[in-house]
Amino acid sequence: MLLRTFLLPVTVAVVAVLGLSGCAPSSAGSAAASSPAPRYTNLPTSGLPDYQLGGPSTPPAGVTIVERDSTDRPAPGKYGICYVNGFQTQPGDAHAWLQDHPDAILRGADGKPVSDPGWPDEMLLDTTTAAKRSEIVGVLTRTIARCADRGFDAVEFDNLDSWTRSHGALKRSGNLALAVALVQVGHEHHLAVGQKNTPQLGKAGRQQTGFDFVVAEECVQYQECGAYTTAYGARVIDVEYSDTLERQWSSVCASHDRPAMTILRDRELVPASDPAHVFEHC
Repeated sequence: MLLRTFLLPVTVAVVAVLGLSGCAPSSAGSAAASSPAPRYTNLPTSGLPDYQLGGPSTPPAGVTIVERDSTDRPAPGKYGICYVNGFQTQPGDAHAWLQDHPDAILRGADGKPVSDPGWPDEMLLDTTTAAKRSEIVGVLTRTIARCADRGFDAVEFDNLDSWTRSHGALKRSGNLALAVALVQVGHEHHLAVGQKNTPQLGKAGRQQTGFDFVVAEECVQYQECGAYTTAYGARVIDVEYSDTLERQWSSVCASHDRPAMTILRDRELVPASDPAHVFEHC
Protein backbone atom coordinates (compact mmCIF):
# COMPACT_ATOMS: atom_id res chain seq x y z
CA MET A 1 0.00 0.00 0.00
CA LEU A 2 1.23 3.44 -0.84
CA LEU A 3 2.03 5.65 2.09
CA ARG A 4 2.05 9.24 0.86
CA THR A 5 4.37 11.28 3.03
CA PHE A 6 5.47 14.89 3.06
CA LEU A 7 8.18 16.83 4.85
CA LEU A 8 7.18 19.07 7.71
CA PRO A 9 9.42 21.09 10.05
CA VAL A 10 10.19 19.25 13.25
CA THR A 11 9.69 20.94 16.57
CA VAL A 12 12.60 21.64 18.85
CA ALA A 13 11.11 19.27 21.42
CA VAL A 14 11.04 16.37 18.99
CA VAL A 15 14.58 17.04 17.82
CA ALA A 16 15.70 16.98 21.44
CA VAL A 17 14.11 13.59 21.94
CA LEU A 18 15.75 12.27 18.76
CA GLY A 19 19.16 13.06 20.16
CA LEU A 20 18.76 10.69 23.08
CA SER A 21 20.97 7.61 23.08
CA GLY A 22 21.38 4.36 24.97
CA CYS A 23 18.87 1.54 25.23
CA ALA A 24 16.15 4.08 25.93
CA PRO A 25 15.65 7.61 27.21
CA SER A 26 15.95 7.42 30.98
CA SER A 27 13.71 10.44 31.46
CA ALA A 28 10.70 9.07 29.58
CA GLY A 29 9.00 7.64 32.65
CA SER A 30 9.45 10.75 34.79
CA ALA A 31 8.31 12.98 31.94
CA ALA A 32 5.17 10.92 31.51
CA ALA A 33 4.47 11.05 35.24
CA SER A 34 4.64 14.85 35.36
CA SER A 35 2.83 15.57 32.08
CA PRO A 36 -0.81 16.71 31.93
CA ALA A 37 -3.61 14.22 31.41
CA PRO A 38 -3.58 12.91 27.81
CA ARG A 39 -5.83 14.65 25.32
CA TYR A 40 -6.53 11.50 23.34
CA THR A 41 -8.73 8.44 23.73
CA ASN A 42 -6.78 5.26 24.37
CA LEU A 43 -7.67 1.92 22.83
CA PRO A 44 -10.66 0.42 24.66
CA THR A 45 -9.91 -2.50 26.96
CA SER A 46 -12.63 -4.58 25.29
CA GLY A 47 -14.30 -4.77 21.92
CA LEU A 48 -14.07 -6.53 18.57
CA PRO A 49 -11.35 -5.35 16.15
CA ASP A 50 -10.94 -5.72 12.40
CA TYR A 51 -7.64 -5.29 10.55
CA GLN A 52 -8.36 -3.81 7.11
CA LEU A 53 -4.96 -2.91 5.69
CA GLY A 54 -5.64 -4.61 2.36
CA GLY A 55 -8.55 -2.31 1.60
CA PRO A 56 -11.57 -0.93 3.47
CA SER A 57 -14.92 -2.65 3.63
CA THR A 58 -18.03 -2.40 5.77
CA PRO A 59 -17.04 -3.74 9.21
CA PRO A 60 -18.68 -7.06 10.14
CA ALA A 61 -21.49 -7.02 12.68
CA GLY A 62 -20.26 -6.38 16.19
CA VAL A 63 -16.94 -4.82 15.20
CA THR A 64 -16.11 -1.78 17.32
CA ILE A 65 -12.44 -1.13 16.40
CA VAL A 66 -11.11 -0.86 12.84
CA GLU A 67 -7.53 -0.37 11.68
CA ARG A 68 -6.99 1.00 8.19
CA ASP A 69 -4.09 2.38 6.16
CA SER A 70 -3.25 6.05 6.50
CA THR A 71 -4.36 6.59 2.89
CA ASP A 72 -7.88 5.45 3.80
CA ARG A 73 -10.51 7.04 6.00
CA PRO A 74 -11.69 5.65 9.33
CA ALA A 75 -14.80 3.51 9.57
CA PRO A 76 -17.66 5.72 10.77
CA GLY A 77 -18.74 5.13 14.34
CA LYS A 78 -15.79 2.86 15.18
CA TYR A 79 -12.61 3.40 17.17
CA GLY A 80 -10.19 4.03 14.31
CA ILE A 81 -6.51 3.08 14.21
CA CYS A 82 -4.35 4.56 11.46
CA TYR A 83 -1.56 2.37 10.06
CA VAL A 84 1.77 4.08 9.32
CA ASN A 85 4.97 2.30 8.29
CA GLY A 86 7.26 4.12 10.70
CA PHE A 87 10.55 2.26 10.27
CA GLN A 88 10.50 1.11 6.62
CA THR A 89 9.24 2.55 3.35
CA GLN A 90 5.93 1.50 1.86
CA PRO A 91 5.85 -0.40 -1.44
CA GLY A 92 5.50 2.06 -4.27
CA ASP A 93 6.93 4.92 -2.22
CA ALA A 94 10.60 4.11 -2.79
CA HIS A 95 11.18 6.75 -5.45
CA ALA A 96 9.98 9.61 -3.24
CA TRP A 97 12.24 8.56 -0.37
CA LEU A 98 15.27 8.00 -2.61
CA GLN A 99 14.78 11.28 -4.44
CA ASP A 100 13.80 13.59 -1.60
CA HIS A 101 15.31 11.91 1.47
CA PRO A 102 18.19 9.69 0.35
CA ASP A 103 20.05 10.09 3.65
CA ALA A 104 17.12 8.61 5.55
CA ILE A 105 17.52 5.22 3.83
CA LEU A 106 19.80 2.61 5.39
CA ARG A 107 22.68 1.70 3.06
CA GLY A 108 24.87 -1.37 2.89
CA ALA A 109 28.64 -1.42 2.47
CA ASP A 110 28.07 -1.20 -1.30
CA GLY A 111 26.02 1.98 -0.87
CA LYS A 112 22.81 0.32 -1.98
CA PRO A 113 19.60 0.56 0.07
CA VAL A 114 18.99 -2.25 2.54
CA SER A 115 15.61 -3.95 2.15
CA ASP A 116 13.59 -6.10 4.52
CA PRO A 117 14.45 -9.73 3.67
CA GLY A 118 10.81 -10.73 3.98
CA TRP A 119 9.45 -7.69 2.13
CA PRO A 120 12.08 -6.78 -0.49
CA ASP A 121 10.03 -3.84 -1.77
CA GLU A 122 10.37 -2.12 1.62
CA MET A 123 13.63 -0.31 2.39
CA LEU A 124 14.79 0.07 5.99
CA LEU A 125 14.91 3.62 7.34
CA ASP A 126 18.20 4.66 8.94
CA THR A 127 17.76 5.31 12.67
CA THR A 128 21.48 5.45 13.52
CA THR A 129 21.84 9.21 14.13
CA ALA A 130 19.76 12.02 15.55
CA ALA A 131 19.91 13.88 12.22
CA LYS A 132 18.57 10.90 10.28
CA ARG A 133 15.82 10.27 12.82
CA SER A 134 14.87 13.94 12.64
CA GLU A 135 14.48 13.69 8.87
CA ILE A 136 12.29 10.59 9.21
CA VAL A 137 10.06 12.31 11.76
CA GLY A 138 9.82 15.31 9.44
CA VAL A 139 8.50 13.09 6.67
CA LEU A 140 6.06 11.16 8.85
CA THR A 141 4.67 14.14 10.76
CA ARG A 142 2.42 15.12 7.85
CA THR A 143 1.07 11.58 7.63
CA ILE A 144 0.36 11.53 11.37
CA ALA A 145 -1.42 14.88 11.08
CA ARG A 146 -3.52 13.53 8.22
CA CYS A 147 -4.55 10.56 10.37
CA ALA A 148 -5.80 13.00 13.00
CA ASP A 149 -7.48 15.31 10.50
CA ARG A 150 -9.41 12.40 9.00
CA GLY A 151 -10.80 11.46 12.38
CA PHE A 152 -8.72 8.47 13.45
CA ASP A 153 -8.42 7.95 17.20
CA ALA A 154 -5.01 6.29 17.19
CA VAL A 155 -1.95 5.50 15.09
CA GLU A 156 0.33 2.46 15.08
CA PHE A 157 3.83 2.45 13.62
CA ASP A 158 4.85 -0.74 11.84
CA ASN A 159 8.28 -2.42 11.75
CA LEU A 160 9.55 -1.13 15.09
CA ASP A 161 11.75 -4.24 15.13
CA SER A 162 13.54 -3.40 11.86
CA TRP A 163 16.88 -3.47 13.70
CA THR A 164 16.52 -7.26 13.96
CA ARG A 165 16.53 -7.51 10.14
CA SER A 166 19.34 -5.04 9.42
CA HIS A 167 22.32 -7.43 9.73
CA GLY A 168 23.54 -5.42 12.71
CA ALA A 169 23.51 -2.03 10.98
CA LEU A 170 20.66 -0.70 13.12
CA LYS A 171 20.50 -0.80 16.90
CA ARG A 172 17.61 -1.18 19.29
CA SER A 173 18.55 2.14 20.89
CA GLY A 174 18.20 4.05 17.62
CA ASN A 175 14.82 2.52 16.86
CA LEU A 176 13.54 3.27 20.36
CA ALA A 177 14.75 6.86 20.10
CA LEU A 178 12.75 7.21 16.87
CA ALA A 179 9.77 5.54 18.57
CA VAL A 180 9.86 8.09 21.40
CA ALA A 181 9.75 10.94 18.89
CA LEU A 182 6.92 9.39 16.87
CA VAL A 183 4.90 8.76 20.03
CA GLN A 184 5.34 12.41 20.98
CA VAL A 185 4.14 13.60 17.57
CA GLY A 186 1.15 11.27 17.74
CA HIS A 187 0.20 12.54 21.18
CA GLU A 188 0.61 16.15 20.02
CA HIS A 189 -2.03 15.38 17.39
CA HIS A 190 -4.33 13.88 20.06
CA LEU A 191 -3.85 10.29 18.90
CA ALA A 192 -3.20 7.26 21.05
CA VAL A 193 -0.08 5.48 19.78
CA GLY A 194 0.32 1.74 19.38
CA GLN A 195 3.40 -0.46 19.51
CA LYS A 196 3.59 -3.01 16.68
CA ASN A 197 4.90 -6.48 17.54
CA THR A 198 8.39 -6.53 19.19
CA PRO A 199 7.56 -8.61 22.30
CA GLN A 200 11.18 -8.39 23.49
CA LEU A 201 10.55 -4.82 24.67
CA GLY A 202 8.39 -6.00 27.56
CA LYS A 203 7.17 -3.57 30.22
CA ALA A 204 10.37 -1.55 30.04
CA GLY A 205 9.81 -0.85 26.36
CA ARG A 206 6.37 0.55 27.03
CA GLN A 207 7.66 2.76 29.83
CA GLN A 208 10.60 4.00 27.79
CA THR A 209 8.67 4.86 24.64
CA GLY A 210 5.27 5.94 25.95
CA PHE A 211 3.23 3.60 23.74
CA ASP A 212 -0.41 3.29 24.81
CA PHE A 213 -1.40 -0.13 23.43
CA VAL A 214 -0.08 -2.85 21.14
CA VAL A 215 -1.10 -4.48 17.87
CA ALA A 216 0.48 -7.92 17.66
CA GLU A 217 0.62 -10.35 14.79
CA GLU A 218 0.51 -14.10 15.44
CA CYS A 219 1.30 -13.95 19.13
CA VAL A 220 -0.72 -17.14 19.61
CA GLN A 221 1.15 -18.89 16.80
CA TYR A 222 4.54 -17.92 18.24
CA GLN A 223 3.56 -18.10 21.92
CA GLU A 224 4.37 -14.44 22.57
CA CYS A 225 1.04 -13.11 23.88
CA GLY A 226 2.12 -13.04 27.52
CA ALA A 227 4.84 -10.51 26.76
CA TYR A 228 2.20 -8.11 25.44
CA THR A 229 -0.51 -8.65 28.05
CA THR A 230 2.04 -8.29 30.85
CA ALA A 231 3.01 -4.89 29.49
CA TYR A 232 -0.36 -3.59 28.27
CA GLY A 233 -3.02 -5.58 30.13
CA ALA A 234 -6.21 -5.73 28.10
CA ARG A 235 -5.09 -3.14 25.54
CA VAL A 236 -3.76 -5.77 23.15
CA ILE A 237 -5.06 -6.60 19.67
CA ASP A 238 -3.78 -9.86 18.19
CA VAL A 239 -4.15 -10.76 14.52
CA GLU A 240 -3.62 -14.41 13.58
CA TYR A 241 -3.31 -15.44 9.94
CA SER A 242 -5.24 -18.30 8.36
CA ASP A 243 -2.35 -19.51 6.18
CA THR A 244 0.06 -20.18 9.06
CA LEU A 245 -2.05 -20.85 12.15
CA GLU A 246 -1.25 -24.40 13.24
CA ARG A 247 -4.14 -24.75 15.69
CA GLN A 248 -7.87 -25.07 15.22
CA TRP A 249 -9.53 -21.70 15.65
CA SER A 250 -11.81 -23.16 18.31
CA SER A 251 -8.76 -24.12 20.38
CA VAL A 252 -7.39 -20.60 20.05
CA CYS A 253 -10.64 -19.18 21.35
CA ALA A 254 -10.64 -21.66 24.23
CA SER A 255 -7.13 -20.67 25.27
CA HIS A 256 -6.76 -18.58 28.43
CA ASP A 257 -3.43 -17.21 27.22
CA ARG A 258 -4.70 -15.31 24.19
CA PRO A 259 -5.61 -11.61 24.35
CA ALA A 260 -9.34 -11.03 24.57
CA MET A 261 -9.26 -9.07 21.29
CA THR A 262 -7.90 -11.82 19.02
CA ILE A 263 -9.06 -12.24 15.41
CA LEU A 264 -8.23 -14.44 12.42
CA ARG A 265 -7.57 -12.78 9.04
CA ASP A 266 -6.28 -13.78 5.62
CA ARG A 267 -2.61 -12.93 5.04
CA GLU A 268 -3.30 -10.27 2.39
CA LEU A 269 -6.05 -8.65 4.47
CA VAL A 270 -8.28 -8.34 1.43
CA PRO A 271 -11.70 -6.64 1.59
CA ALA A 272 -14.83 -8.66 2.32
CA SER A 273 -15.79 -8.66 -1.37
CA ASP A 274 -12.73 -10.78 -2.24
CA PRO A 275 -13.25 -14.60 -2.18
CA ALA A 276 -9.96 -14.95 -0.27
CA HIS A 277 -11.29 -12.85 2.61
CA VAL A 278 -11.13 -14.47 6.06
CA PHE A 279 -12.48 -12.94 9.25
CA GLU A 280 -13.15 -14.91 12.41
CA HIS A 281 -13.32 -13.90 16.04
CA CYS A 282 -13.89 -15.59 19.37
